[in-house]
Amino acid sequence: MGHAGTDKKVFDDVVEFAKAIGMMALPIYKEQPGHLLNSMLVPFLISATELWVKEVSDHEMIDRAWMKSFGSPLGPFAILDIIGINTVYNVAKLNAETNPNMTPLMEKLDAEFIKPGHLGMFAGKGFYSYPNPTYASEDFLKS
Repeated sequence: MGHAGTDKKVFDDVVEFAKAIGMMALPIYKEQPGHLLNSMLVPFLISATELWVKEVSDHEMIDRAWMKSFGSPLGPFAILDIIGINTVYNVAKLNAETNPNMTPLMEKLDAEFIKPGHLGMFAGKGFYSYPNPTYASEDFLKS
């Protein structure tokens, strides 16, 4: 990501270098918090969690609707499990200080996931269960 003071040649050289070492270059021409992915992902996850908090539907149906409609291998709640419920909770808690609409999400995550220790894929359980959580294994923790 460049900024107003980034020389165009330097920017282009970095993009070409990324390509040369086998990376997928995603040039960002203007500073943007969250870059590309998080700028799209966060509103998507907020919309999904709002549906869940308001009990419009359960997490499985919301995921199924997304996956079926867009051919995605994962729905928003499976993505939240990968991110980690503790991370999502902490972001909601931080945002609740300035946005009271985040408070119900924070409270529901705390009661249903944080307190019982259902912190997502790495913990073996979040919105879904993971019988062999890779990240929770002793070998992973030692490496």
